[in-house]
Amino acid sequence: MSTPETSRYVRLHVELVLEITDPQELTEAALTRIATDDSMPDEERTHARLAVREDEAEALAYLVEPSELVGEVPGLELVQGSWSSEQIDHDPGTVEWDMDEEDLTEGDNEVVDTGNTGRPGGL
Repeated sequence: MSTPETSRYVRLHVELVLEITDPQELTEAALTRIATDDSMPDEERTHARLAVREDEAEALAYLVEPSELVGEVPGLELVQGSWSSEQIDHDPGTVEWDMDEEDLTEGDNEVVDTGNTGRPGGL
């Protein structure tokens, strides 16, 4: 319920850990996106191509558009957004990566666990 003292702005935190199963396919998809982006200046396009060929995390950053997560949600307007990607070490067996009910803070609604099936979860 909204009161005059309550802010209408909400910060949504999302953290995903993705497994790159085919680096070449990921890189090719990013290069295709860059090649077809008519709004990208040629100088930036050249830099982007080099970056995605050197780093899969950069390739991912060119493919994921966070505004698409909320773009069609009724009653919302995206005011500001940012995202980053980085390569990390991931050991799903460590406590650091174990998110369960004790890790939820007030306001958290759901934890989605894709399980350890050997296959990555979808985005």
